[in-house]
Amino acid sequence: MIHKVRNIAIVAHVDHGKTTLVDKLLHQVGTFSSYQNVSDRIMDSNDLEKERGITIFSKNCSIQYKDVQINIIDTPGHADFGGEVERVLSMVEGVLLLVDGVDGPMPQTRFVTKKALALGLRPIVVVNKADRPQARPDWVVDRTFDLFDNLGASEDQLDFQVVYASAIEGWAVTSLNDGHSDMNPLLDLIIEHVPTGNFDKNTGLQLQVCSLDYSSFVGRIGIGKITCGRIEAGQKVSLYKGPSARPETVKINQILKFMGIEQVSVGAAVAGDIILFNGIDNIEIGDTICDIDLPKALPMIKVDDPTLTMKFMVNNSPLSGGEGDFVTSRQLKERLERELQSNVALKVDFSGESDTFVVSGRGELHLTILLENMRREGYELAVGRPEVVYRDNGGVKEEPYELLTVEIVSGVQGAVIEDLGRRRGELINLDSSAVGRVRLEYKIPAKNLIGFQSHFLTLTKGDGIAHHVFDSYGPISAINDSNRRGVLVSQVDGKAVGYALWKLQERGRLFVKPGDAVYEGMIIGINNRDNDLVVNPIKAKQLTNVRASGKDDAINLVPPIDLTLEKAIGFIADDELVEITPKDVRLRKYFLKEYERRRANR
Repeated sequence: MIHKVRNIAIVAHVDHGKTTLVDKLLHQVGTFSSYQNVSDRIMDSNDLEKERGITIFSKNCSIQYKDVQINIIDTPGHADFGGEVERVLSMVEGVLLLVDGVDGPMPQTRFVTKKALALGLRPIVVVNKADRPQARPDWVVDRTFDLFDNLGASEDQLDFQVVYASAIEGWAVTSLNDGHSDMNPLLDLIIEHVPTGNFDKNTGLQLQVCSLDYSSFVGRIGIGKITCGRIEAGQKVSLYKGPSARPETVKINQILKFMGIEQVSVGAAVAGDIILFNGIDNIEIGDTICDIDLPKALPMIKVDDPTLTMKFMVNNSPLSGGEGDFVTSRQLKERLERELQSNVALKVDFSGESDTFVVSGRGELHLTILLENMRREGYELAVGRPEVVYRDNGGVKEEPYELLTVEIVSGVQGAVIEDLGRRRGELINLDSSAVGRVRLEYKIPAKNLIGFQSHFLTLTKGDGIAHHVFDSYGPISAINDSNRRGVLVSQVDGKAVGYALWKLQERGRLFVKPGDAVYEGMIIGINNRDNDLVVNPIKAKQLTNVRASGKDDAINLVPPIDLTLEKAIGFIADDELVEITPKDVRLRKYFLKEYERRRANR
């Protein structure tokens, strides 16, 4: 059989339809039998991906079309997981760039396009959601061309192919005048315009590990593309951990290829194939596998540096150890070391205090996804307020700036513009071409976007859409003029009482309900005023043997604020922590005793 391969990645802004498109391609080529019950967005297999409707980890699959095997990598759309995108682009020769037929290019579109163009790839532009009544495909193509031009695309890259599609309905066309039937026009374009790659199958083996998987049966699994040569099951090879490292002789046990969404064992693979292999326990992302007789290591995979940092620490609250299985500093350290093996955009500093680790990532979502995974695995810990990562540029301190795009109904733009003005945002573009909606683009300091998402949803009554992506480093800006109120802090340990909470409602909004465990120093609500207020949430009504002349007041409690992990991390101040357990998310002061807080303030 003729060995014909095309390796492509599908990249786009979040929610522009990448995963849905892959679903339709898999169905069209007959990957699934008629009797199989297959769910939507099958590539999003992680629980968090299904719950949030976003792709967090890149996924591989393969389809057979005509006599060609097309290896497809579905990538995340959110900027915080850009590290996933950057590393997998080194495995492909072509890119499908999905752009929403209504929204056009968005912040993450710019990020992934910049990475693809820098690698010399020629994207095929897919204008998705072209079936929507509000679609404006010509405008989207013009905007995409302007984006390519602004990013310094070459003449060849500017001459990109365009496909109009509806992933949800399962059709693609090269002209809007064509009939809508299936995805074949897109598949034909991939075969015609994606290069096969300059692979030499007759020279020494060379493969770089770009992703990792794990199996309880065979251990760690490496994933990568064979750049040249051939590999066989049972073969002894050289393992290089970087060009300057000393080689280690190891043995490949098993080789697998992607067939649809399944992994199928094969005896051998050749240059151009994307494969999985096991047998090497210490394999890591960036490692090079090559022939023992012809060793040649590839440069390590480089991704952009983190822009946000948080302190992960052992939970030392009075409730610690009651809800989690893993609570010690040793267990936290081992979990973070495991995460570093596959999360290339993450950095951890273990050199500080024994029970505190400084974790740096791409953004709030990048770090909160890690925390959410840890709490679901049974970990219990506390984290501090996120801080931006500053950079020293020739003796001048600089901070990261983000490119923020918000889309809102025209009636609330005044409140949003006012809030972003307080956050030191600089308006660089305003587009009101969509009916009843306004798109604002800002350049804004990254530190002032901490906690913005939840406040933005309140301002827009849940109808606004906000996305941001790293833009550049720049001069230190003024501190965010935050309008956060003070907090209500418990002065005692115990269980919250309905009568006490009823009285405290006059002071502000609460985070707790009757029966919830509280402790001294725990934050139980938001004060209506700017100062912090120490209160007693367990005080019961004083009972006497004297009959009241009138009826007792009924206790009517307002439902407490639903405190999600993202809301909690965006809310806390510098002297506060978020306590995270498998069962609950709580807020607390760093110093639990009131006299300790007074001493620290002095």
